[in-house]
Amino acid sequence: MTDTTRTEPTGPAARTTRDLTRAAVSGWLGTAMEFMDFQLYSLAAAIVFNKIFFPDISPAIGLIAAMATYGVGYVARLAGAVYFGRMGDRIGRKKVLFLTILLMGASTTLIGALPTYATIGILAPILLVVLRLIQGFGAGAEIAGATVMLAEYAPAKRRGLVASLVSLGTNSGTLAASGLWAILLAVLSDEQLLAWGWRLPFLLSFALMIFAVWLRRNLKESPVFEERPDVVDGVAMSRTEVESALVESARTTSAQVESSPEKKRAGVLEAGIRQRKGKAFFLALGLRFGQAGNSGLIQTFLVGYIATNLHADRAVPTDAIVYGSLLGFVTVPLIGLLGDRFGRRPMYVALTLLTMAFAFPMMLLITSGSTPALMLGMVLGLNVGVLGLFSLESVTMAELFGSRTRFTQLALSKEIGGILATAIGPVIAASLTAVTGSWWPIAAMLVVYSLITLVSAFLAPETRGRDLVRLEDAV
Repeated sequence: MTDTTRTEPTGPAARTTRDLTRAAVSGWLGTAMEFMDFQLYSLAAAIVFNKIFFPDISPAIGLIAAMATYGVGYVARLAGAVYFGRMGDRIGRKKVLFLTILLMGASTTLIGALPTYATIGILAPILLVVLRLIQGFGAGAEIAGATVMLAEYAPAKRRGLVASLVSLGTNSGTLAASGLWAILLAVLSDEQLLAWGWRLPFLLSFALMIFAVWLRRNLKESPVFEERPDVVDGVAMSRTEVESALVESARTTSAQVESSPEKKRAGVLEAGIRQRKGKAFFLALGLRFGQAGNSGLIQTFLVGYIATNLHADRAVPTDAIVYGSLLGFVTVPLIGLLGDRFGRRPMYVALTLLTMAFAFPMMLLITSGSTPALMLGMVLGLNVGVLGLFSLESVTMAELFGSRTRFTQLALSKEIGGILATAIGPVIAASLTAVTGSWWPIAAMLVVYSLITLVSAFLAPETRGRDLVRLEDAV
């Protein structure tokens, strides 16, 4: 017989401005660490890992092997999204975020301490793959967990602004990792870099991990999680327990008025477990698809396309991404504020239409032969079609899902959408530009990706100000 006699929750502890600040810094820092860790590895894989961990094969095959090792992290991310997402919905956001930051930080630090192929042979790349899997496993739920925590902490009227801080972590992490590698390449010789210099960025991340672990250890649980009617003694009731509680409630409150607290709680519980899932998930996937697809084209594919097809210095598109990321520190919170003021749907419609209208002019600027025009096109495209949508995504996806499965659904929609759009997009773009010998397929793909998000925004309900304690999805 199912035990449903656990004590009732007494309500959430009070949350102060200091608590909100701590949660905001924690969310920003965790996302920054995630993107810094992955950027550190991606740069190392492109620059030195083929020589350190795969030296007995041709340089080309070594690079492929190093990048393949980079790719296994994305496979692990999906597994982490499922595992930690379900855990976060069951036992709370705080505990999961503590584990994810610990896994990411420890694995990144240990990569910097790995023996090389010259020391232990084939065991070196095997250990590298293992650490990448652990790193990706933790990262798969990090940004989703940070997004959920901030959205659930924030006052309803400022939820878009506060949740957008998670998006700023992507800029911070990417810029930090790129800056560290730029310094190393500038001050160290090739011999020094291969001998010991490559280890420094990974080892330095240990200090950041210690601070992040301390911060999250002292972070209070999400007030929304504590308020959930299906959470008792800090643990969510199983479906069987909820159904037993509903039967008991119906028996004991049959003589009470409809407006009694117990009747209301039973109604909330029933709505949470009876709703058919799926619609909100696919809408969130569509919202994610545009941002992730545009990111893969602008931040990844165009960098190589400009250098290879347009014969520009590789530093030009790279610098444009840096400048665009710096401008993002203004764009992201601004879009968050506008979303709080005008609603999520109007802002999604505005940004996707702007991206679609700017796609072809952007490519004309990039292919004009003028370096300033090229950089302007990339900076504007990055901020409107990627960072602006990311700011909206941080809060809208959290508001679409009910609190009972918010962590799991958000993590899965982010990871599946990201893997599909980001992984497939550059491959399709490379094939189409090779076949046509022109840049127009890139602009067309930006239009298609943005159109998917536009349609999803039209079909989705307005979620601004939604009560996040509700167990059921918004649709």
